[in-house]
Amino acid sequence: MARELTREEKRAIRALVTKWCANYDRECGCLPLDCECYMFGKCWTGAYCRYFREAVLPLDPALEVSLMTEGPRPDFKPCPICGGAVPADGRMAYCSESCARIALRRQKRDYMRKKRR
Repeated sequence: MARELTREEKRAIRALVTKWCANYDRECGCLPLDCECYMFGKCWTGAYCRYFREAVLPLDPALEVSLMTEGPRPDFKPCPICGGAVPADGRMAYCSESCARIALRRQKRDYMRKKRR
């Protein structure tokens, strides 16, 4: 079942295409089609450009999950350390182990500063 893309999803698609798509050219648009990129006009989920789906979309895992799953868009919250996507299920606080280690170091540092006073 298709759903309408949100403004943030459209913005993320446009950013991915302009930065990472090998078929995109600023002057010509989509090089194989010789017209504007198909992904710029997308308003609904469903059919995507094959190159975008296979090569460009995996670069943004949060966007890939939200576009490829059926039903309502899953919610993500930003990682407090790097701003990456963290599932909002309440079990994870950081997007990766490295962010968790950075947060633990900061927490210990703040604790020791408070203890020294």
